[in-house]
Amino acid sequence: MFATVTQLWFPIVCLLSGILIAKLTELSFSAGIPYRELLIEPSARENATFVVLSRNSDVYGLARSIRSVEDRFNRRHGYDWIFLNDVPFNEEFINVTSSLVSGKAKYGLIPQEHWSYPAWIDQDKAAEIRRQAAKEYKYGDSESYRHMCRYFSGFFFQHKLLQSYDYYWRVEPDIELWCDINFDPFRIMRTNKKKISFVITLVEIPGTITTLWQTVKEFFKSHPQYLSKVSSKDFLSSDGGKTYSGCHFWSNFEIGSFDWLRSQPYQEFFNYLDKAGGFFYERWGDAPVHTIAAGLLLNRSEIHFFNEIGYSHDLYTRCPTGATSRQELKCHCDPAKNFDWGQLSCLPAWYKFHQLPFPLGYEEELPLIEAEERRLYGEEEEDQDQDQELALEELRKVRELRKKIEEARSAKDQAKSVPNDPKHDEL
Repeated sequence: MFATVTQLWFPIVCLLSGILIAKLTELSFSAGIPYRELLIEPSARENATFVVLSRNSDVYGLARSIRSVEDRFNRRHGYDWIFLNDVPFNEEFINVTSSLVSGKAKYGLIPQEHWSYPAWIDQDKAAEIRRQAAKEYKYGDSESYRHMCRYFSGFFFQHKLLQSYDYYWRVEPDIELWCDINFDPFRIMRTNKKKISFVITLVEIPGTITTLWQTVKEFFKSHPQYLSKVSSKDFLSSDGGKTYSGCHFWSNFEIGSFDWLRSQPYQEFFNYLDKAGGFFYERWGDAPVHTIAAGLLLNRSEIHFFNEIGYSHDLYTRCPTGATSRQELKCHCDPAKNFDWGQLSCLPAWYKFHQLPFPLGYEEELPLIEAEERRLYGEEEEDQDQDQELALEELRKVRELRKKIEEARSAKDQAKSVPNDPKHDEL
């Protein structure tokens, strides 16, 4: 009799114990307790890593970024972190960063040939251009910024520490994730055959990319076989390819495929741009380079927008639209600061290009965003330092460009000609 009762009750006790343990685990995570023993098993993780390019002096801004990524996502997954620098990392940097990550921390030195001038660049000409650009736009006089843009455009995926991985997630100092990420973005990328992804898309500063689009058109004129038949050309251009809208995916947050960046079409695309010299004679950024490459080399279905991820860096914040969504994702961002629907954002153009309805909550939150922009671009900013004033002036210039782009898109929508008519299509 006793044995029979034991047999009946033992499975029930085990089930109740399992439920209790699961509930305690859920409560511990919501309370912010980092249970290392509850990490996802390595066999369940994707073959992916975080990638960071950082100076030693950025260690505490980066520490904040790592803490945010670990708390919101990685403490449950334990993905590795790869840190890269053009000079050796010091002991403080290594000690601080390695203590914060849940996966392995690896530190690499960038090869000199990837962070120096190629033989075809006139360095005196480049220096004079930097001097003239100093007061024109942010980082106008920065030599290292140009090396960084070129490195992320064509070389970081060649680093020996990254050769064994399939996917990367780029992280920079002083970023913040505003919402829990209760899914694996790397798995989304692999299972849905995505090659690149973004959370913020905006207009590039025109003066930094004066000849970029013309160089791109020249590349595809000599390499027509690489132009995707299902491209995102009409997102990148509002006039059939004649000019570039400036819209790009902000690459300080970027999850992507190494296989694509290492592919022959992308490598030939980058090498062509590199020989043109625009990384040094202008200030071509890796963001427009990656975006244009993805928009023209890839099928549009291979580009992904992570609508569920709240993120901020520098002046820009994206906060998922809709109070219900934010509460489900445990977001703590201010919807009034959401960049998605502001005057500088290209996300409305992305939605229209894909014929997607705007999300629930858009109409209610748009007035809050407009009021915040009036404050940001207003004349009351009397105590800004020189860098802040320059940044705001850039934003005002880009805002004007954005208006012109929208006007051009409206004119195109009203035109009777077919967008892909060869008479009107320059790409």
